[in-house]
Amino acid sequence: MPSWKQWLADPGNWKNIAIFGGILFILPIIAYFTLPGIMSTVITANFYAMVGIPLGLMTIGTGRLNFGPNLYIGIGGYAAALLSVHLGWGPLFTFPFAVIASVLVALGFSPTVNISKGLYFVLLSLLMPLIFLELTFVYSNIFKGDVGLSGITQFIATGSPKLNVFILCYFSLIIVLLYLYATHKLINSRYGIMMSTINDDEEVAEGIGIKIRKVKILMFVLSAGMIGVSGWFMAHYFGTFAGISYLPLTFMMKILLVLILGGRAQIHGCVVGAYFIAFLEMFLSRTLGFVQPIVFPVILFILLLALPEGLFGLFRKRKYGEYMPTLHVRR
Repeated sequence: MPSWKQWLADPGNWKNIAIFGGILFILPIIAYFTLPGIMSTVITANFYAMVGIPLGLMTIGTGRLNFGPNLYIGIGGYAAALLSVHLGWGPLFTFPFAVIASVLVALGFSPTVNISKGLYFVLLSLLMPLIFLELTFVYSNIFKGDVGLSGITQFIATGSPKLNVFILCYFSLIIVLLYLYATHKLINSRYGIMMSTINDDEEVAEGIGIKIRKVKILMFVLSAGMIGVSGWFMAHYFGTFAGISYLPLTFMMKILLVLILGGRAQIHGCVVGAYFIAFLEMFLSRTLGFVQPIVFPVILFILLLALPEGLFGLFRKRKYGEYMPTLHVRR
């Protein structure tokens, strides 16, 4: 791997990243003074990235595409919401419990990444958030059904809603950048080599002595904890939390599109996919109104066919000898 000086010497390594990063930092400022309504879309895009990045890490580390990452959004969100509503805790105190709850639930389901393969794993991961959604209706005295929990302590109260949203734009962006940095370091570490080998061929990985069961469970649980943070964020951002907003199949497919359309599980591509999905959704809803639910999937379908390498492939050229693990479909 080249040193940072060698990497910096070639503009091809950092030019596109610097341009895109600059846009992400400047966008909230432009929106604050010109189009304040866009700031909420920026936060939505960062939220999608908070889920897409760890889902990409989970996909590469387990060799399985999880169709139910929103389960951990629900777990983290409800853990934060319940503690805030009943105990009056703020975001700082609910954070560790939201992560711990997500990790414990993931530990309970982690054997599935080794036991189940292909379609069976897809069905299991698909059912988990839907079952949890049903539980929120069955135990409506706890989760408040489709109304959800309200009265959750919000992140910040400056007295200006516009300023609150502006600050949270950057707070959510910081979380996304931390996720990018952590996952990038992990993928380029010794564990990253193990994950990439497992993702490419599990039999080969096991044959060369990699403890694939241990690595897969570790990546599954770690990623679930990171996704749980996104639920914690949304609970304290809105001050309310309802599973009906995040647990249904429609929301889950949106996250999968962020992952696939962004760049077939490439970590940096998740951010591109998240912003594209969020802003396309906002643009169509404002211009097409009730027709938006029909046009939105049609556009995404065309893009999936036209861009097999995802949107990130438009910004990044591979270099000789450079490896970026991507999604492999298992039977």
